[in-house]
Amino acid sequence: MRSIWRGAVSFGLVSIGVKLYSATEDKDIRFHQVHATDGGRVKYKRVCSIDGEEVEYSDIAKGFELPDGQVVILTDEDFEDLPLSTRREIEVLEFVDQDEIDPIMFEKTYYLEPDGPAARPYVLLRDALENANQVAITKIAIRQRESLAVLRVRDGVLVMHTMRWPDEIRRPDFAFLDEDISVRPQELKMAEALIGSMTGEFDPTQFTDDYREAMTALLEAKQSGGEVQQVPEVPDDGAAVVDLMSALRRSVERARGGSADDAGDDAAEESPAEEAPAAKAPAKKAAPAKKAAPAKKEPAKKAAAAAKKTTTAAKKATSDKPPAKRARRSA
Repeated sequence: MRSIWRGAVSFGLVSIGVKLYSATEDKDIRFHQVHATDGGRVKYKRVCSIDGEEVEYSDIAKGFELPDGQVVILTDEDFEDLPLSTRREIEVLEFVDQDEIDPIMFEKTYYLEPDGPAARPYVLLRDALENANQVAITKIAIRQRESLAVLRVRDGVLVMHTMRWPDEIRRPDFAFLDEDISVRPQELKMAEALIGSMTGEFDPTQFTDDYREAMTALLEAKQSGGEVQQVPEVPDDGAAVVDLMSALRRSVERARGGSADDAGDDAAEESPAEEAPAAKAPAKKAAPAKKAAPAKKEPAKKAAAAAKKTTTAAKKATSDKPPAKRARRSA
């Protein structure tokens, strides 16, 4: 894991150096938006709505729109000047029972690791929280946003949950809450009996993401069945042609100055990657698709044979010229 924040927990007069790690990760299968006909990636440009020009990242700032339509522009320097005391400090405000906190307020979870020589005070705070059976209410600023948070102990490690502010929790406003709806005692008793029959110990490992497993199986089936789209990059196609011509030109030049056998080997084994290293990465990306669809290797063989034939013809034409005539021409 890689730490995303570094600071200290302020516990009275005690300062505990800590590093923050994200405690969770998404396991969703991510997709790209592609053109359905050829599988090409759909890309977006950052375009200014006023002048229509594409905007570089370095020229992008944050804007807040006022009710009258005007925009207040804030730069990175403006954010740096804001007084944020919790930028590098987790300030403990009070200790409460965990049951007093509604889970609706929880947002994201992090692990805290003692930083350097802070292991001893870290363990002190951890053991004190466990013995008191309480959690610590704190404040922290992450990515220029201050959040309320709670510290608790889990498996011997301090865990921090960032929380929503009270005014960020929506109140339910549903019509049925104002209606006088009653249920019969027999129905309530039957529902309670059903709950009792389904009560057990919570074990999260008993549950699986059926949708993700089905999607993974679908992707594997399509890959094994050869339903893989080999997508050529448009810029790389032009570069490949230029590299091939350059390789042929170099082969002819080597044939003039070297032996025919050496020139033939160089021309046959010449790789566009040696001429233009930037074209090496796209070639590796296309390799898995070729394995899934072996029939697509045929054009590559024809192209290699044609290139070799062209190189051989060029060498033959060069070698057939009389040496004296070549010398006069070069002079």
